Amino acid sequence: MYPINDIDAQLLLATLIAAKRRPAELVEIVAAADVLGCPVESGNLWAESFRRCATHGLVAAAEGGYVLTAAGQGLCEKLPKKADTSERVFLVRERLSAYVPAEKSPSVPMSAEQFEEAMAAHAATASQGGRNLLMPKPKLDEDAQRGRGRRPFGANRRRG
Repeated sequence: MYPINDIDAQLLLATLIAAKRRPAELVEIVAAADVLGCPVESGNLWAESFRRCATHGLVAAAEGGYVLTAAGQGLCEKLPKKADTSERVFLVRERLSAYVPAEKSPSVPMSAEQFEEAMAAHAATASQGGRNLLMPKPKLDEDAQRGRGRRPFGANRRRG
């Protein structure tokens, strides 16, 4: 696949997160990209990346939304769980460079205006302050985690 940009890998990861249970709408993909830490800033670049990934058979339209194809899921599977987003993007981008599509797939029509509308809709829902299910859970401090837990040799102490 040529040329390969970070946006291609970010799009694949965001689509993977957003379309876990059902085909994701464009707004959900934008929200997932925001949670990953790679927010959609340019509708043109993301639309071009979307068309490129669809042409190479990595993203497909299904049931009013978008999903990763089997080839796209194969590029995003078995990533290290403890890796941060930049490492995951790097690994997916590396896999994309070695990916050779079997045949050209039909492109999914995508315009920059569609991404701009999705960005505006995501910004409107983010400003409402409602509960966002895609938000990561806050991590506890290491000091707070050390205080919890069991005693290594039982909880009872000898009193004598």
